[in-house]
Amino acid sequence: MADVPSQSAEVRIIEKLRQAKAKLLAEMHKVIIGQDDVIELLLQAILSRGHCLLVGVPGLAKTLMVSTLAKVLKLQFNRIQFTPDLMPSDVTGTEIIEEDRSTGKRVFRFVKGPIFANIILADEINRTPPKTQAALLQAMQEYHVTAAGKRYDLEEPFFVLATQNPIEQEGTYPLPEAQLDRFMFMVLVDYPSRDEERLIVKTTTMPLTSEPQEVLNAEDILALQRIIRKVPVSQHVVDYVVNLVRASRPSDPTAPEFIGRYLTWGAGPRAGQYLILASKSRALLHGRFNVSCDDVRAVIKPVMRHRIFTNFNADAEGIKPDDIIDMLLQAVHEPDVEDYAKAADTTPPTV
Repeated sequence: MADVPSQSAEVRIIEKLRQAKAKLLAEMHKVIIGQDDVIELLLQAILSRGHCLLVGVPGLAKTLMVSTLAKVLKLQFNRIQFTPDLMPSDVTGTEIIEEDRSTGKRVFRFVKGPIFANIILADEINRTPPKTQAALLQAMQEYHVTAAGKRYDLEEPFFVLATQNPIEQEGTYPLPEAQLDRFMFMVLVDYPSRDEERLIVKTTTMPLTSEPQEVLNAEDILALQRIIRKVPVSQHVVDYVVNLVRASRPSDPTAPEFIGRYLTWGAGPRAGQYLILASKSRALLHGRFNVSCDDVRAVIKPVMRHRIFTNFNADAEGIKPDDIIDMLLQAVHEPDVEDYAKAADTTPPTV
């Protein structure tokens, strides 16, 4: 921190985040056993103004995790259980007719839906029809809802956590690829380790000894979201991200041979944007002001796994998106001095 002005407000906020991270995990662990990697990804998404799609079998405390996170961040939390008969107005809100007692006239009044909160848990989002999915996803993108031609802004910070059950697909409406792309991360929630499961079984069958305490608040999070955008990133890291994203596209000349063999479509530009933002937030959470290629490699799977689409060859050979990302990291190296020299040689002179 020697090269950063120690008295600046931004530095003080970042230092507060560094100190708060350990305390936040400690407060979360009063209720949640393990899942440190998942909790950190949720924090990275909140700081980056992104949304998360959690995929895991039932019973892994996904709902409890996000409600506890809302408590320690002092944010308003709402849970929406998505079902086949859920309507868009059940999510965004609806207009009702009321009688004005002073005039006797009937007027419309907008009643806000459960989406008007800071953290929304969209439980089993793939169980509702596309029309209702679209209502939620529009709010995620635009941070407002529209009813009867009037716009209602959502209070920030605004974060959607959607869950999917990977094993029960009967009667579901899978999210289209374009809608999947709206989610910053796809986070895989796995079974706990044996030691963690022993502790879960023991502690959850006894009275709760203490409630999680607040660590940060909405103002802190909004300030950190603004700072994330200001964190500088070297051209070296940007080029590495662009090279990785472009190499995932079968039609790109830089794509390795296995990409054309296993993928139908690669990642779009939004993947590169989220890779940079996630790397920035990870660096700050780890107490660093510089973003490195190691940060990119640490976040590439949750950013990319739902943005690359395997074909029949991959499915037949049991090749998963995460396997392809591992292969991509092996094939695409960080840019070096020779790469920049070649680029300089091939750049046409300006007139």
